[in-house]
Amino acid sequence: MKRCVRAVVSGKVQGVFFRAFTQEEAQRLGLEGWVRNLADGQVETLFCGPADKVEAMLAWLTEGSPQSRVDHLDYKEVNEPPGNRGFDIRY
Repeated sequence: MKRCVRAVVSGKVQGVFFRAFTQEEAQRLGLEGWVRNLADGQVETLFCGPADKVEAMLAWLTEGSPQSRVDHLDYKEVNEPPGNRGFDIRY
C-alpha cells in the first residue's frame, strides 16, 4: 500500500546538509518526493512510497543527518502526489 507523508523538521537542520542526506536516504528507500528549506529555519519534505519504506523514512527523520539536531518532527498523511519522479531538493 502506498502512503504519502508531508513532514516538517525543526532543530539544527539548515546549513548541515540535511536536505542532501534526506535525498540520499529517500533514494535509498526508493521513495518519490522532495525536500526544501523553509524561511523559518525548518525543513519540509513530502515523500510517497510503500508503507514500510515511509515508516523507515519517518524514523530516519527523527535522527537526521550526522551534523544535524532534530528537536521536533511534525507529520501528517496527505493525498497529494509529489508531482515528480524520484526525489528532488527544491530551492
